[in-house]
Amino acid sequence: MSEPASQGQPGDVEVALYEVRKKIYPRAVTGLFAGWRWALVWFTQLLFYGLPWLSWGDRPMVLFDLEARRFYLLGIVLYPQDFIYLTGLLVISALSLFLFTAVAGRLWCGYACPQTVYTEIFMWVERKIEGDRSARMKLDKSPMSGAKFSRKAAKHVAWVLIALWTGITFVGYFTPIRELLGAIVTLSTGPWQTFWVLFYGFATWGNAGFMREQVCKYMCPYARFQSAMFDKDTMIITYDAARGEPRGSRSKKADPAALGLGACIDCSLCVQVCPTGIDIRKGLQYECIGCAACIDACDQVMDKMSYPRGLIRYTTENAMAEGLDTRAMLRRVARPRVLVYSGILLAVTLALFAHLLLRSPIKLDVIPDRSLGREVEEGMIENTYRLQFINSSETARRFLVKVDGIESIFVAGQTAFEIGPAGVRMVPVTVRTKPGNGKPGSNPIRFEVRAEDDESVSASAKSTFFVPR
Repeated sequence: MSEPASQGQPGDVEVALYEVRKKIYPRAVTGLFAGWRWALVWFTQLLFYGLPWLSWGDRPMVLFDLEARRFYLLGIVLYPQDFIYLTGLLVISALSLFLFTAVAGRLWCGYACPQTVYTEIFMWVERKIEGDRSARMKLDKSPMSGAKFSRKAAKHVAWVLIALWTGITFVGYFTPIRELLGAIVTLSTGPWQTFWVLFYGFATWGNAGFMREQVCKYMCPYARFQSAMFDKDTMIITYDAARGEPRGSRSKKADPAALGLGACIDCSLCVQVCPTGIDIRKGLQYECIGCAACIDACDQVMDKMSYPRGLIRYTTENAMAEGLDTRAMLRRVARPRVLVYSGILLAVTLALFAHLLLRSPIKLDVIPDRSLGREVEEGMIENTYRLQFINSSETARRFLVKVDGIESIFVAGQTAFEIGPAGVRMVPVTVRTKPGNGKPGSNPIRFEVRAEDDESVSASAKSTFFVPR
């Protein structure tokens, strides 16, 4: 809580409800976990920026064509009717988050979350233009000058270019990116394309350039409920207080035992490298995103002091309390909660991919005509329907239609229909049966369509045939 802001009448005190944000200047750090973090930055961004440029035949490899209501993913064409697959992906994502959080805390936040990734990229640009922590702090405190303005301007130009390219890439998943770039060059983009490029670019620029840790601390709900997924065997970033306290500065040659000190030299580097500005020595805090920058910084200090590494490390609450070594700690990974998450995740993943691979490329919907059945020539009973074919393969096919469920029932008129690649077609179909077949009222029937060139490609749908009383 901030200090009282002002006083109106004697005795009245105005108290600000929100603490004014203090800008954080994270120090650059290198080490094992910084290397992993940058490896994930490269992997995720090569994937994100690269996929829209890859082709599959004569179309993009990944394209969410909202206007045509088709989603292209490698060799698969999905339609809005395939919403179950999106549901499956969301379930897999949620279970994966539960599993990895139960095992090793906020791995997603520390290494792969877009907020972390773009903040890392933007801070790298900032360090290259304005310098490391002390140089940036000095620059911000200095009065405006030509040199300061040029550095700030160069940083923001670089940020805006990255943000705009990110916005263009995002829209490139919904519009073929080569067409999108051509439209941008000729200033002929549609209103929605323009809006989303600017909106996504602005969000990237604002979140990674200015909001940074505020997004993680105040906007992201995951920070609030993550503790519900932790247990005493979850690996989290922990300061070994028993080994580190009492902390205090000393020379490298000094014997900490003789001085009555622990291993922590109170250099505060673990705080200076933290992107959210917390002090991990105060224990687990919801602001900690699990990036492990403090581990890298502390290990470097331990190396310089010739102390064993691991004063700050990934460990579990039980390992700290019981003095478990790494092997004993890892044996507790396979606990009931983790096994349940893993089992469900494996089952859902296998079921989703098996269903996706084995699904029929033809879909059939039957819409009965509103009029009831009628008697036509030779006393035949006739019902009419509209059949909707969806050919989700990328091959044009000819389909044959037949119907069963009532004795002597048949499709009158055209029984074969050509459907183009990734095509949708609605056709009227007339069905007849001889008089005396079927009971008065509704009778269940079944339509079946089968590809003329491949009998394994088929689909069926149920409907009813009405016989007048």
